[in-house]
Amino acid sequence: MSTKDAIAFLAGAVIVASFVGGTTTAPATATSPLGNTAGTLPGLAPILSDADRARARGLIARLRVRGFGPNTGYERTRYGADWADSATGVPYARNGCRTRDDLLARDGRQVRYRAGSTCEVVSMELADPYTGRLIRWRKADADEVQVDHVVPLNYGWRMGARRWPMSKRLDFANDPLNLLPVDGAANEQKDASGPANWLPPRRRVRCSYVTRFAQVALKYGVPVTAADKKAMLAQCR
Repeated sequence: MSTKDAIAFLAGAVIVASFVGGTTTAPATATSPLGNTAGTLPGLAPILSDADRARARGLIARLRVRGFGPNTGYERTRYGADWADSATGVPYARNGCRTRDDLLARDGRQVRYRAGSTCEVVSMELADPYTGRLIRWRKADADEVQVDHVVPLNYGWRMGARRWPMSKRLDFANDPLNLLPVDGAANEQKDASGPANWLPPRRRVRCSYVTRFAQVALKYGVPVTAADKKAMLAQCR
C-alpha cells in the first residue's frame, strides 16, 4: 500500500498521520478543548494561560444549575447499543466503524488494524490524558483502555435525557466531543460522577476536563448540580 499523508490544522494544532500497511505511524497531538469544539481532534491538552482559563470559566458560567432527577428507568440501552454506528447527527456517524474504534483511531499512536479491516483497532499506544500514563494497548486486554463519556450517560439521564428523543440520546452517547479513550481503572473509578466527586488524577488537565464537560453539557442542554458547577469553576482559576 502506498503511503498517504494527511495534515489537519485547527486552532494552531497540527496532526500528521501516515498510513502504511494498516498501521498509522504518527503520534496524535493532544488538543485544548477550546480549539476542539467538534471533538474530532485527539486528546486533552492542558489549559494554561490566564486568557484561556478566563474563556473556560466563561463557558462554565453559562451552565444551568438544578438538582439530580430520579434514576428511574435508566439502562445503557436507553442510549442505543454499545458503540453501534447508529447515530446520525455527530462526526463519524454512519461511517461503517464502531464508535469505540473511531475514538481509538483518533487518539491512538502506532494504531494497527485487524488484517483486512480499516475499522477494527487491535493495538495502539495511548498517552492517557487522565493519568499521564503511556499505555501500550492490545485488544486482548481490551479493558485497559476504556472510552469515557465525559458527561456520563447516567448523569445525563438524571438531568433530563430520559425525556429526550432516542435520536438525541444516540448522538449524546456517540458524540466524539463527549468521548475520550482513557486508562480503564481511572474510568471505572469515575463511574457516573460529576466534577464535584471525581476529577482526573493528573492535575494539569483538570481545567481542560471540566471545560470539555461544560462544552458537552451546553451542546445538549444538560444542567449540572450547584456543587459540580462550583467545582468546575475552581479548576480554572
